Amino acid sequence: MVGDHMIKILNATEGDEVFLLGNEAAARAAIESGVGVASTYPGTPSSEIGDVLSKIASKVGMYFEFSTNEKVAVEVAAAAAASGVRSFTFMKHVGVNVASDSLVSIGYTGVEAGMVILSADDPSMFSSQNEQDNRHYARFANIPLLEPSNPQEILDFTKYAFNLSEKFKLPVLVRTTTRVSHMRSKVKVGGIQKMRKKGQFKKDPSRFVLVPSTARTMHKKLIKKINKISKIVDKSPYNQIYHANGKYGIITSGGAFNYAHDLVNEKELPISILKLGFTYPLPSGLISQFLEDLEKVFIIEEVDPIIEKDVLSIIGQENLEVDVHGKLDGTFPRIYEYNQDIVGASIGKLIPLKLEKKKALKTHLPERPPTFCPGCPHRATYYSINKALEELEMQVIFSTDIGCYTLGIEKPYNTADYLLSMGSSIGAACGFSKATRQKIVSFIGDSTFFHAGIPPLLNAVHNKHDFLIVILDNGTTAMTGGQPHPGLPFDGMGDEAPAISIESIVEALGINVKVINPMNIKKSIRTFKEALTTPSLNVVIARYPCQLSFKARGKPVRINNNLCNECLECINKLACPAITYDNGIKVDQRYCRGCTVCVQICPEKAIKPKGGSSE
Repeated sequence: MVGDHMIKILNATEGDEVFLLGNEAAARAAIESGVGVASTYPGTPSSEIGDVLSKIASKVGMYFEFSTNEKVAVEVAAAAAASGVRSFTFMKHVGVNVASDSLVSIGYTGVEAGMVILSADDPSMFSSQNEQDNRHYARFANIPLLEPSNPQEILDFTKYAFNLSEKFKLPVLVRTTTRVSHMRSKVKVGGIQKMRKKGQFKKDPSRFVLVPSTARTMHKKLIKKINKISKIVDKSPYNQIYHANGKYGIITSGGAFNYAHDLVNEKELPISILKLGFTYPLPSGLISQFLEDLEKVFIIEEVDPIIEKDVLSIIGQENLEVDVHGKLDGTFPRIYEYNQDIVGASIGKLIPLKLEKKKALKTHLPERPPTFCPGCPHRATYYSINKALEELEMQVIFSTDIGCYTLGIEKPYNTADYLLSMGSSIGAACGFSKATRQKIVSFIGDSTFFHAGIPPLLNAVHNKHDFLIVILDNGTTAMTGGQPHPGLPFDGMGDEAPAISIESIVEALGINVKVINPMNIKKSIRTFKEALTTPSLNVVIARYPCQLSFKARGKPVRINNNLCNECLECINKLACPAITYDNGIKVDQRYCRGCTVCVQICPEKAIKPKGGSSE
């Protein structure tokens, strides 16, 4: 079902102003640019782009898919662009790592129609395992890079990126950050370009088949393309100078520009700003011109000192006399996202600024650590495996993965000891099983299993590894918003699709596999004990739907205070947020999903569904 806001994104006509999230502006840019094929694997902070396109792509004749992983998504888009159909692929920053093998090669082969790759970086790691700066990929792959600062620029820059890509036959990288992706503002939309739904791939092995002899030729051509783009970047309208006619300057890009610009305007500082929107190839001539009359220049960028190093190089080549202050000399922090206070404090180290110290609000709010939703099957799974280990008096290494279940790191579950990336739980477990004598339990979700769990599973079978894999199958890509994956009977556009059975894949490899309903605690404990004590590779699939997508709700439970002895098993071991302690155990009826896990674990039988014998 397409909501009213989605209809506005789709039906807005040229000149209309629509209040859009940055990611929604990216989706609108794809529609306006006549994109015929779009692909992604969901990941915050890019997920909303796919959420929008999944609902409205079919309305404009666009093909959209949630690909198995980011590498596949990039390859789908690359093939479309090679066939003359404009393509758009987008992902979170670490997803580009997954896609990088093919991404770097696409620079060599080039494209026929426009191809844009949007990387949503995550400074400060709000929802990621690192805060890598994907501007490096533009230099690494020798492809152009644009950095918008707000939703309007996301729309405009992305549309320009398609034209740039088509003109020079290269994919173009657009880098956003969490704040820019999730910023809302009025966006003036443009007209919708006619889409080419089907193209024709013209065979040219000397270009598209990257054997060494071809790659050597195509690398030369790639360098020539980048050199041509270098000649236009200095005059790009996306690089702007805000003159203050002073002796100080700021060079900045992306979301960092917003903090610098607001500070300079609010404090009426005599500081000129060079805002770089087209940042690779670097506009060296424009930067050199900007630096000519300055005594000091501040480089404000998130996350790595990329522009700063380039500016230092320009100063050395041009023999300019200007002091550069950024991350390398310690003026600005090397890590995490910035804000106006950080920018002001950093500049204030070298220029006298009257900055008001903001007083923290006096609050007495209790801490709320992240936790599983009420009724979440992962809570039951972790409770059961911990009980099984307790009864077996067994210590294990928990090799976990990326998804909601990563919250197992929190108390009282403590079921996360090692995590690297998507799919790493199984690969790491292979290493632990050979390098230690400890028992290993690997946790991986259903979507993550399809994304990156199958190759390490093959490795575990072939190399005769001995550990337990628990696949937490809640029937969705839950952490990023409930997007579909290959295990479901519908695709990214809501059309019917064949569902891939996880147990069929596992069984085909000759692995002992059991499927449990994690909400059945006794059976789950028994199954885990059996798997933990059976030598060889074992798989348990804990299957129960995510409570955010599963609308059914059981009867809420209640406490019989006459039976409850306040042993706190439900508080200290299960930790369901619907159960609290306030002069006794209480159940918040607003949150209780009626999953009955607490009913099963209460040693005194003091918890019953409403209408049960305890009333």
